[in-house]
Amino acid sequence: MSRAPTAVNGAALAVAALERAGVEVAFGLPGVHNLALWRALGESPIRLVGVRHEQTAAYAADGYARTTGRVGVALTTTGPGAANTLAAVGEAWASRQPVLVIATDIPARLRRPGVWRGVLHEATDQAAMFAPVVKRTLRVTKAAVLGRAVAEAVAEALALPQRPVYLEVPTDLLGAEVGGEAEAGVLPARAAALPLDDKHLERAAVLLERSRRPLVWAGGGALQAGAGEAVAALAERLVAPVILTYSARGLLPPGHPCLVQAPPHVAAVGALWDEADVVLAVGTDFDGMMTQGWKQPQPPHLISVNVDPADAAKNYLPDVLLEADATEAVSALAERLEPRGGLDSLAHRIRDLNRGIRAAYKESDPDAIAFLDAIERALPPDAAVVCDMCIPGYWLGGFHRTPAPRRLSYPLGWGTLGCAFPQGLGAALGGTGPVVSISGDGGFLYACGELATAAQERIPLTAVIVDDGGYGMLRYDQDLKGDPHEGVDLHTPDFVALARSFGVRADEVEGLGERFEGMLGHHLRLEEPTVLVARAALGPPPNVSPRWYRR
Repeated sequence: MSRAPTAVNGAALAVAALERAGVEVAFGLPGVHNLALWRALGESPIRLVGVRHEQTAAYAADGYARTTGRVGVALTTTGPGAANTLAAVGEAWASRQPVLVIATDIPARLRRPGVWRGVLHEATDQAAMFAPVVKRTLRVTKAAVLGRAVAEAVAEALALPQRPVYLEVPTDLLGAEVGGEAEAGVLPARAAALPLDDKHLERAAVLLERSRRPLVWAGGGALQAGAGEAVAALAERLVAPVILTYSARGLLPPGHPCLVQAPPHVAAVGALWDEADVVLAVGTDFDGMMTQGWKQPQPPHLISVNVDPADAAKNYLPDVLLEADATEAVSALAERLEPRGGLDSLAHRIRDLNRGIRAAYKESDPDAIAFLDAIERALPPDAAVVCDMCIPGYWLGGFHRTPAPRRLSYPLGWGTLGCAFPQGLGAALGGTGPVVSISGDGGFLYACGELATAAQERIPLTAVIVDDGGYGMLRYDQDLKGDPHEGVDLHTPDFVALARSFGVRADEVEGLGERFEGMLGHHLRLEEPTVLVARAALGPPPNVSPRWYRR
């Protein structure tokens, strides 16, 4: 094991390990317990972005991870500082994002197991708060092992299936000097992929070969594995429609002959599931939001490709389970199948299906389709859209024709209101292209203080606020039940004046049509933090539970 050549402190070991892991950006909020870490990062090439609330640090790390595929790092202080991240870490956990939370704890010399002494920020078991929303919790007990612990935590977050990891460091270990006993943190090599089970592979191939109406259902695991080309090739060989979950948007490009560009919550798309004799599920767990509360029937035959066998079988029972990397397994299946004829016929059917769905909603929800069209025309192909839990976000999650992988972020996991703007801050620092966050007026207020972060750090994020005067989705729910509007009609600030008070460019438009489109394009070209307020109200799309057609 390699050793550090000279005496350094624990914080320096941790930062050096982050550098070796390729970390370029970290998000955090300083506190009296983690100042040593901030000093070490100040001497590092890693960009340290100070936020105004710890929850934002975790959201920004999540947004960074979603758009880049790299680990997102959030730094917090002890007790309430760490606890403030929990909602955002839960969203990253449910959405399977590689986020590393590094939190301090009270000094080790003051800790008495099982006794709460009243030390500043003390919790009886801080790590236990994180256990339900992280893949693993690690506690450091010696300064000398901090580098190794950081490297291990990064590797764990990135290992499939990806999820957040929590690393806890007593504050006195950050400043403790270590000499030759220090263990340099080197990112361990990724574990070799499991070999494909030839027997299961052959069974899957036989089922697909015999199928008359195959369907491919691809999820976030396929996207994280970079399996787009493999899924496209297999679908073309099978002549099978492809349905993408929210987290797999962009896996196949718009216009691909097999790609269904609407969610299964639309009856015409759900019919593809109902008529399929074999469903090939790639990197998905068939969550309740995508399946309308599991109202989709068990298909006659189901083949699942997943790195996590429990995840693959918890909601629908597969006939064949391939525990393997999505790209490897799908490519191996394609090699065993003979190409079928009829791709042009399928392409024609899918094209008519996609156009018909769009045309139908243009009649029933013209403002929503105008909004979707405006977004697609205004955004360059490399732009990423980060959605909040709001009606415009729901429309984008279900119907945005996402041009490439990692270009759409949707809170499919916990569904945490207020996530988009802070996630967008992290996404915008990923260096992958322009970023637009889409929030409602209620959700934006959760983290509006981060306008200060955007201004101070000059983060090139365009934050769109669709202002309908309150919680539009909840207002719709109350209307459905005949309930009075209680708690949903909000007093909100002048968002333009609010943004400008932070020194952020802000504009306002009426509606979500041509004027919105032109102003959005203008904001994106400014390459600086901006706010665009659109006064508009949309009805909810069919992919939200009050409009599900399966009952």
